[in-house]
Amino acid sequence: MPVPQGRGLAPRSLLRDDAYRAIRDAIVGGTLAPGERLNDSDLVEWLGVSRTPVREALARLEQAGLVQTKPGRYTMVSPLDVRAARNAQSVTAAMHELAVREALPNLSTAEIEAMREANARFADALRRNDVEAATAADDDFHGVLVTASANQALRDVLEQFTPVLRRLERLRFSSLSGRDSVAQHDRIIALCAAGDVAGAAAATRANWETLAPLLNTDSPGSPG
Repeated sequence: MPVPQGRGLAPRSLLRDDAYRAIRDAIVGGTLAPGERLNDSDLVEWLGVSRTPVREALARLEQAGLVQTKPGRYTMVSPLDVRAARNAQSVTAAMHELAVREALPNLSTAEIEAMREANARFADALRRNDVEAATAADDDFHGVLVTASANQALRDVLEQFTPVLRRLERLRFSSLSGRDSVAQHDRIIALCAAGDVAGAAAATRANWETLAPLLNTDSPGSPG
């Protein structure tokens, strides 16, 4: 299998969580494509770690729906799965709505400003057609409210299900449809600044539900 360029990118003390995130990001980013066979030895060489954290990471990625394994035969990157993506979208939208409801009553001016700054970076990345930067800025934008909610269970759920959606987000942010999110983010910020919990929660859910057109695409090999 072709692995990302560079070897020994992680220190020898790499933990299983770090191995998980490295492989996950390569899958979400498209470096490891749907259907790509994953070999332990190649991953070990790329990450510069032993087989144990790699195998633990692959098991966790399988649970998250990003990897498929058939013992004794193969391990591969999961194809884009319509049903799994729809399920992930429902859960993710609900978790972000909950984050708003729990965070907003105590949200600080500095946190609202951090959302504005992240959305400015997001808009700039879209103008430059930089999908990686757009995805990172979008994560930062929503991450303000997730962090402010101080709900670890909520964060754990998002950690599991968000990567499934991020594979679709890359398609969305590389198209004109991604530009709509800038205005949606502005509305969320305005509602948060006004202290409108119900309005901000509804706007946040609506923002995550804009992936629906991708999920409703039925062409072979498409995300929906």
